[in-house]
Amino acid sequence: MPTVDSAFTSSDTWIPVSPRLAVARRISLSLVFILIAAAVAALFFTADVPRPIAGLAAAAVVVVFCWLWWLIGRRVRSFGYAERGDDLLVTSGIMFRRMVIVPYGRMQLVDVTAGPIDRMLGVTTVQLHTAAATTDATIPGLEPEVAAALRDRLASRGEQRGAGL
Repeated sequence: MPTVDSAFTSSDTWIPVSPRLAVARRISLSLVFILIAAAVAALFFTADVPRPIAGLAAAAVVVVFCWLWWLIGRRVRSFGYAERGDDLLVTSGIMFRRMVIVPYGRMQLVDVTAGPIDRMLGVTTVQLHTAAATTDATIPGLEPEVAAALRDRLASRGEQRGAGL
């Protein structure tokens, strides 16, 4: 009897994203938590909060930070893509797994983006847009050269299939 996981498997070779994506996401997480910690510290110093409550709040912040740090690594390892003859497969997710199959002939736009932290670490995101919003696919964490080559291949294949690119 087939399992649910068999719906997310393919005989194709999956290409993982760069581990530098985890570094970029962890830097972003750290920046957010620094701001949260500063706001919480300011609240505790300006308000008359008992020390045990302040200690519990600080411990909760540390636990959540550590859990999200670990989760980022797992999430980044869940991303992958595979190029096939007529379509592109994109998979992601840990608890809620997702596999998107985008036919080359249905692509309308291939978008390559990178924020400041991503650029500093040399990673980009390729996003594919189709007429149906539910079949859009995003591949984060690609090296710029890989992203540019993938963008060009997808655009070429889309044109060959008579797509909207």
